[in-house]
Amino acid sequence: MGPKSIGARLTCWYAGIIGFTLLLLGSIAYGLLAYSLSHDVDASLEGVAKVSAAQARMMGSPSQPRGVDELFRRYFGFSPLNPSLELFDTRGRRNLHRPGPPGKLPLSPRALKNALGGVATFETVKRTGPYPFRVLTMPVIKAGRVTNLVQVGISLGNVIKTRRRFLLIMGAVLPLGLLLATAGGWILAQRVLKPVDAMTQAARRISGEHLAERLQEPGTGDELDRLAQTLNEMFARLDDYLRQTRQFSADAAHELQTPLTILKGEIEVALRSPRTPAEYQEVLKSSLEEIDRISSLVAGLLLLARADRGVLRLDLKPLELHALLAEVGAQMRLLAENHGVSLDYGVVEPALIQGDREHFKRLLLNLIDNAIKYTPPGGRVTLALSCDGDWAHLAVSDSGVGLSPEEQEQIFNRFYRAAPARSQSGGGAGLGLSIAQSLAVAHGGEIQVESTPGQGSTFTVSLPGECQTKVTTSS
Repeated sequence: MGPKSIGARLTCWYAGIIGFTLLLLGSIAYGLLAYSLSHDVDASLEGVAKVSAAQARMMGSPSQPRGVDELFRRYFGFSPLNPSLELFDTRGRRNLHRPGPPGKLPLSPRALKNALGGVATFETVKRTGPYPFRVLTMPVIKAGRVTNLVQVGISLGNVIKTRRRFLLIMGAVLPLGLLLATAGGWILAQRVLKPVDAMTQAARRISGEHLAERLQEPGTGDELDRLAQTLNEMFARLDDYLRQTRQFSADAAHELQTPLTILKGEIEVALRSPRTPAEYQEVLKSSLEEIDRISSLVAGLLLLARADRGVLRLDLKPLELHALLAEVGAQMRLLAENHGVSLDYGVVEPALIQGDREHFKRLLLNLIDNAIKYTPPGGRVTLALSCDGDWAHLAVSDSGVGLSPEEQEQIFNRFYRAAPARSQSGGGAGLGLSIAQSLAVAHGGEIQVESTPGQGSTFTVSLPGECQTKVTTSS
C-alpha cells in the first residue's frame, strides 16, 4: 500500500519526477558527451591522416617518429595514448623502410578494399590491451590513382576514462540531487498543506451545535481560498437546513399537540360521569373533528416530505384548467359567502395542461381558501386564467389585508402564518401555501405573489400549457 498522507504522496511524486528528470538529463548529457568525444577523435584522426597523406605524396613517406608526437599534439591538443602512424602499399604491406618501429595495428580487408576504391575507413579495433584503438585508413592518391595507404590510430583509453569519470560524477550527483529534491518536496508539501490542516481542525470543531462558526479564509484568491469559501457555504446551508428542521419539528409538534390535547380533554370529561347518548354523540362528533384535523395535518406533512424527496407521484393527464377552475370556484363560493366575501371571475382563457387532477385541485383549494381567510367581510376574491405563449397563468386575487415585503419572503415557509392569521383561532396550520408551491413545482411550474399591505394580494400560478380562444366568465 502507498502512503496515505497527501504530503507523503506529493513528496514521492515530486522526488520521482525530479529523479526521472535528473536521470533523463544525465542520460542525454552522457550521450552528447560520448558523441562529442567520438566526433573529436575522428576529426583529429582525419586531420592527421590528411597531413600524412600529403607528406606521402610529396616525399613518399609520412612524418618521422619524432614528428608523429608533434603532429598528433597539433590536432589533439595533447599527446594521445599510444599514437600510431603507418604507411601501406596497395597490397597491404607495411612500409618497412620507414624509420621507426613497425606498427602494431592490422590492416583489415575491408579497410584495404575501401582504400583501393578511394574511400577512407574508420574502425574500432580491439587489442590485447585494456582499451580498444580507433583507426582511420586513408588512401594516398597521386595522379588520379591510389599509390599508398595511410593508417592513423590512437588508443581510446582517454575517451573511455573520461566517460567513466562522467558516470561516476553522475552516480554521486544523482542520489544527492534526489535526496535534496525529496527534502525540498517534503518542506514544500508541508507549507502548501498547512492551511488545509488548519481547515481540517477548524472543521472538526464545527458540530451540529456550532454550525454558526466559519473557517478562516486566507484571502489569497487561490484554490485553498475557494475551498474555504465552498466549505463555509456548505456550513451555511447545513446551518439553515438544521434550523429549518428544528423549527419544522417544533411547529409540527405544536400543531399536533393542540388537537390531541383537545381530544384527550373531551374524552376525559366524558368519562368522569355517566352521559346521555346525545352527550356521548356530541363528544364523539367533536373528537372526530379533531381527528380529521390531525389527519389533514399529517397528510399535508407527508405530501411535503414526498415532494422534498422527489417521490411525489403524479397521475399526469390532459387537464382542462378553465373547467377545473370553474368547478373549484363553485365549491368555494359557499365558504366565501359564509365569510361575507364575494367570489368572482375575471378573464378566463381555455387552457390545457398535463396535470394530476386531484393534486391540482388541492392546489386551487388551498389558494382560494387562503384568499378568503385573509379577506375581511365585504371584500372580494377574483379568479382569472390567461395565456402567454406556451404558458398558462392562473391568478387568485383578493382585496384583503395584504402582505408586507418581509411576509412575502416567508409566506411559503411551512407553518408560517402572517400576523392576521395568527390572531385567528381557526387560521390553520400554515401548510396550505407550502403545499401549493410544492404541487406547482411538481407540475413544472411556479407560484409568484404580489401584495400591498391594506390593498390585497395576488397569487399567480404559472404552468406550461396550451391555450385557445379567449372567453370571459362572469360571476
